[in-house]
Amino acid sequence: MYGILADVVVGLHLAYVAYVLLGQVFIVLAGALKWSCGRNPWFRWTHITAIAIVAYEAVMGIRCPLSEWEEQLRALGGQAAALDGETFMGRVLHNLLFVDQYFTNGTPPEGFFTTAYIAVFLIVVQAFLLYPPRRFRRRAVTSR
Repeated sequence: MYGILADVVVGLHLAYVAYVLLGQVFIVLAGALKWSCGRNPWFRWTHITAIAIVAYEAVMGIRCPLSEWEEQLRALGGQAAALDGETFMGRVLHNLLFVDQYFTNGTPPEGFFTTAYIAVFLIVVQAFLLYPPRRFRRRAVTSR
């Protein structure tokens, strides 16, 4: 059961990453095509907050809580924390998210992820400034 919960955490982690990356693709596309939906303030503020959290964690040397939760759940389930998920989907999601296996010695160069996170954050900020979100709309208060 803990292994399946760990797989769920990996799925949530992958969804978070997809929200940031695919959200940025959507923002750029919406800006180029002049789609107003790309300026939705709820989407834009949650998007920039999501990558700001990741960049802050990277700069401050804070380990991602989702990674820690996955490892703790795997340990409770008797699985090695560094190994892939116990289910097929868990293994697929884990391999998509954790790219260490793609480096020749299994470890990315020092500062690789911190640089990548900050670069993505700067790209998101650039799009935020070039294609700013709409203002939040205030609801009209009706008195009875």
